[in-house]
Amino acid sequence: MKIYSSILPAEELQTEVKMAFPQVNFEFHKGIKEDLFLNAEVFITYGEDLTEELILKADKLKWIMVMSAGLEKMPFDACKQMGILVTNARGIHKIPMAEFTIGMMLQHVKHMRTLWENESNQLWERKLPMGELFGKTLLILGIGAIGGEVARLAKAFQMKTIGVNRSGEKAEWADEIYTMKAIKEALPEADFIASVLPSTKETKHLLDESHFDLMKDSAVFINIGRGDLVKEEVILAALRDRKIAHAYLDVFYTEPLAEEHPFWRMDNVTVTPHISSITKNYMPRSFEIFKHNLHTYIKKRADYINVIDMDRGY
Repeated sequence: MKIYSSILPAEELQTEVKMAFPQVNFEFHKGIKEDLFLNAEVFITYGEDLTEELILKADKLKWIMVMSAGLEKMPFDACKQMGILVTNARGIHKIPMAEFTIGMMLQHVKHMRTLWENESNQLWERKLPMGELFGKTLLILGIGAIGGEVARLAKAFQMKTIGVNRSGEKAEWADEIYTMKAIKEALPEADFIASVLPSTKETKHLLDESHFDLMKDSAVFINIGRGDLVKEEVILAALRDRKIAHAYLDVFYTEPLAEEHPFWRMDNVTVTPHISSITKNYMPRSFEIFKHNLHTYIKKRADYINVIDMDRGY
């Protein structure tokens, strides 16, 4: 069996997976090489280097392992046409992204930006309106693996947690659950609104002006999911009109964010460079999922982790 990866992991990880599967011929390269790709039975990728044309030529390809949660650039129609199994690394981001979200909320209530500025200016100021997460309400848009971990950590601060998901099914760490269509019912109560939603047909431009109109003027919006959840002109207007207190944005329509973009200069926006999921444990966790799925594939079982529904896109 030939497995080709357009991801070049650390030598230690390469050696580990080769030793675990001595019967498999692995080829690890940085970037896609068409000749290797067309001869592979299994392909490992971040999901951003495939085209419909390539997929339709890959008559030997049976399975694609996407070492990422994001799938918006995957040519699913071609994969479906060719009968290719697609799995991804959903779930590996939950620890770093949940910690990042809690960190942003703590930074906000403890006025860390002001404290750092005061330190730089050697200013001793003890009259800052320091707040707490205790008793605050957190609304999580997309309470799956990542959102569930955010809710679990929020419970350590005795926050009220409200989850939003597609089905309306209960989530372990959520006090209340709403469906995607009922988001507006929950917005007026939220002190923090955190989105971990992926980019799908259902979520693109999900939030509009009417949603921000319903938020508290003290509310904080955190987006660590995808930038197309809300049109940039909508969130810019909401921030300029002070409809909400602050936005912590880790994802954007166009990345990297242009130097001239107004987000950089707004006092009620914190820009981070799509970094919430980054951790030194990213690749080892991805390969744990891959190794489980490879055992499943070789033994012709059905217990794959994270099989993608190509009609839904996740």
